[in-house]
Amino acid sequence: MNRLEQLTKLQQTQNWDVIIIGGGASGLGTAVDAASRGYKTILVEAVDFAKGTSSRSTKLVHGGVRYLEQGNISLVKEALKERGLMAKNAAHLVRNMTFVIPNYNWWQGYFYTIGLTIYDVLSGRLSLGKSKYISKKKTIELLPTVEQRDLKSGVVYHDGQFDDARMAINLAQTAIENGACVLNYIKVIQLIKDKNHQIIGVVVENKESGEKFELKGKAIINATGVFTNSIMKMNDKAYKKYVVPSQGIHLVFDKSFLPSENALMVPKTSDGRVLFAVPWHDKIVVGTTDTLIKSHSLEPIALEKEIAFVLETAQQYLSKKPTRADVLSVFAGLRPLAAPEEKGQSTKEVSRSHKIIVSETGLITITGGKWTTYRKIAEDIINKAITVHQLPKIACKTEHLSIHGNTSTSDLKRKNHLYIYGTDILEIVRLQENQPELNKKLHPNYDYTMAEVVWAIRNEMARTIEDVLARRVRLLFLDARAALECTEKVGNLLAEELGKDELWKQNQISTFKSLAKGFLLKEFQL
Repeated sequence: MNRLEQLTKLQQTQNWDVIIIGGGASGLGTAVDAASRGYKTILVEAVDFAKGTSSRSTKLVHGGVRYLEQGNISLVKEALKERGLMAKNAAHLVRNMTFVIPNYNWWQGYFYTIGLTIYDVLSGRLSLGKSKYISKKKTIELLPTVEQRDLKSGVVYHDGQFDDARMAINLAQTAIENGACVLNYIKVIQLIKDKNHQIIGVVVENKESGEKFELKGKAIINATGVFTNSIMKMNDKAYKKYVVPSQGIHLVFDKSFLPSENALMVPKTSDGRVLFAVPWHDKIVVGTTDTLIKSHSLEPIALEKEIAFVLETAQQYLSKKPTRADVLSVFAGLRPLAAPEEKGQSTKEVSRSHKIIVSETGLITITGGKWTTYRKIAEDIINKAITVHQLPKIACKTEHLSIHGNTSTSDLKRKNHLYIYGTDILEIVRLQENQPELNKKLHPNYDYTMAEVVWAIRNEMARTIEDVLARRVRLLFLDARAALECTEKVGNLLAEELGKDELWKQNQISTFKSLAKGFLLKEFQL
């Protein structure tokens, strides 16, 4: 995945069948779908792939137990099917995880066992495992640090877990392998309309060089997530809100707070939401919240009340009580929920199902949705584009399409942190062997090597220190202080690989240090 090659492709192509704005889960999925059907496809992302919402999830591939409770059976059924397909098509990134619900009164155990049995039935032949009621003793065995006071029993169920940003990178690679042109740091600054007010293309700007290009196309897809309203401002005569951002935060702790390969799930917190404590890359990710936010930002900051809520809930369910001093990283993401039809609806009542809007101008916009259903969302978008823009009718090919890197990964293989690269592992090992200096650790406390940084720059379009440490190697999300300590090391390698000067490098270092502080609780910001 070479940026220079992709830029050349952009410059040499006059007309496209499909132009996609936005490089998150929905946009990248749509690029894979369109390209695999044979349409001439280009995707442009204003910053980096999955920079926004798509790298800040709870890292789950799930049907959505909460949606089942809300009675949204069709959404759960669709998501459970997609969960199964994702586990087959990206086996190096998706793993089957056991979730345990601890019960503190007798009726809860039976209530959740019945509900999760329905969950199993809905997943059909793509089930990841059977749900069951377990004793107090078994619950403690599966969750050694669960709060034991008043514990009565537990319920076990199975769902998927994955690495969201790595999935995004692999989707970009898959789209390119299927003939698409995919680029980060290319921003849409204008929509081109004909005399009938129909969209026939976009004007884009290369954020690195300042160069501008006109791209002409038949179907223009707006997959910009929480930034949907910004594109709609260029599109509509009268402004209207299409999405409302809802913030979800996560706190990351050392594995000692839940020394288990199983996840803890709290189905009903004090404010009626769901909370997870999930093992991820040898850490524990705890979240999330659901807070309506008035304005959106590329770098949302966790609110103090959200941090307090997650900490208090975690303390309630874990015998080893995490404190603010134990937080290794805090990250916030904004969900692009479809704007509610009724005033006063709370975020948990706003539908998570996706919605495709076709404007009078012909612009196709996607709102809502979630990572698990990215493939189905993409299929629906391209089917809509075929109808609206009279593209040649070609059937969807992605149901059994392997994602770049796909290979089955056993638990034994997962002991090696390189498992997330799937079929690319050998290339990284080769880099380490050919250039022994690249075998050096990025940070003394972590297994990441300098070879992974070089691989990200040469083959995964990493252009900044943040791209490397946040979304190629996930260190910023796992341990913000450790990521800060690697800043100069990554900056030096990046400048060398990209042929940049000292001024550029120093600018990169100061930009990253400023951004990384947002991943630390305020009293620990240096």
